[in-house]
Order: sequence, then C-alpha cells, then structure tokens
Amino acid sequence: MGSKRQGVKPEAAPTAERIAKRLARAGLCSRREAERWIAAGRVRVDGKVLDSPALNVTAKSRIEVDGKPLAAPEPTRLWRYHKPKGLVTTNNDPEGRPTVFQRLPERLPRVLSIGRLDLNTEGLLLLTNDGELARFLELPSTGWRRRYRVRVHGEVDEGALAKMAGGVSIGGMKYDAIEARLDGRKGANAWLSLSLTEGKNREIRRIMEHLGLQVTRLIRLSYGPFQLGDLPRGDVAPVPRRILRDQLGANAARFGLTGVEGDAHRRRQA
Repeated sequence: MGSKRQGVKPEAAPTAERIAKRLARAGLCSRREAERWIAAGRVRVDGKVLDSPALNVTAKSRIEVDGKPLAAPEPTRLWRYHKPKGLVTTNNDPEGRPTVFQRLPERLPRVLSIGRLDLNTEGLLLLTNDGELARFLELPSTGWRRRYRVRVHGEVDEGALAKMAGGVSIGGMKYDAIEARLDGRKGANAWLSLSLTEGKNREIRRIMEHLGLQVTRLIRLSYGPFQLGDLPRGDVAPVPRRILRDQLGANAARFGLTGVEGDAHRRRQA
C-alpha cells in the first residue's frame, strides 16, 4: 500500500439518505441490488412496504428487510485481496464457475468487491463491507488510477502505445486516456505496464486486440494508493482504518472515518 494521497473531490456527509444507499451502507448489497429488493417488496420502512427507492431515511427510521430489522452499519472497512486467475468476481455464477466470494476466508463479514476482475485476470481486488464506499471508489470521477502489468503475444508498436494517451475509440466505444509503456520483449512475447482511471468491462483486452496483440497474462498491481505488493495469491489483508481515512481525505466523514479510535481492536479482530 502506498501512502501518497491522491486528489478526491470532497462531498458533504448527509444527515438523511436514500433508502437504497442506507441498505448499501449496511453491507447487505449494492445500491442497485437494494433497488431491486425494494421493487420486489422486500423492504419496509416505519411499517410500510416500499414500492419505490425514492425515499429518504434517517437514523430514526425503522427499516426491515425480509421482515428482519436492519442492523446498524458496521464501521466501514477495506481489505486487499490477491485474486487468483480462474475465479469469477460475482456471488453466483450461472455457469457454475468458482467465484471469488466462495474462496474468501470465513472470518470475513459479508463483503462487496470494488469493481471487478474478469475470470482470467489476477492481482489486486479491493473488498469492503460498505456498498456506498464501493460505489464511490468505482467512479472515474474519484480519480484513482488502476495499474496493470500485461503480457502480450504479437508485435508491439510503441508509437501506437503512445497514442493511447489521447484515448482510444473502438467500434463506437470510447476509452479514456491510457498510459502505456513497453517494459521488455522476449521472442514474440512482451511485457507492458498500463495505467488507467476508467476500467470498463474487458477494456485492456479489447484495446490490446485492437492493436493486434493477444493478452496472455493480466495482473492488476494497484488500485489508487493501494498496492498488491507481496500479498500471497489468495490471501486477504485488512487496510487500517486510519490509512483509508487519510486516503479519502475530505470524503472520510461520509463513511464515518473521522478518527482512528478502535483501530487497534479492529486489527486484532481482522
């Protein structure tokens, strides 16, 4: 993990919030999943079954999901996970493939991934118990860069790599600027370093294919200030709350990260 703070625009912490956001903060689901739960009639507020997510709630609101009171949100936490190749970043895969969440240690609470890594991508995947934090850190406007090492097969055109700094358009799909560097060649294979802030679905693979290159290995090394480092494959490591607070800067208050009290206790529990 790095300690250099990256620029994130501050946003005020609200006293009232949308019901879907409140469910996400509790770590039950993402905001989109919460909206689906509401549409299915699974959520009740102050005795009334909701049929729309267009409702603000406060700390005094009585919220129930599937007839059970919504527990107070746990303190916001973040973990680094070294995702191995061959796992899908989803809770349930219709094709029956193994998932990230099936392989996580049982000691972890229910967590959500911040973004996704596809089946054959390995490396750093951030996990959190706060759905709203996941949503916030996934936004390109947050400004956190994702850095990758990529092994490709084919002839690398360094001029084409340099042009990626101005963005790339493929079949009507526009991709934001990508910093790309050739690290070395060995026969028909080469290693590249890539850095981007957007992270659309299969973005790197599609762009490499556009350049006539086949990706044979893809490793995410960092997400914003958080590094894969020497974390062993398949392992999970907690990010200290004070470090998360420092990296979020003025946005830390949105997620209850206004102090470091209790960090030592939480590290013992991790």
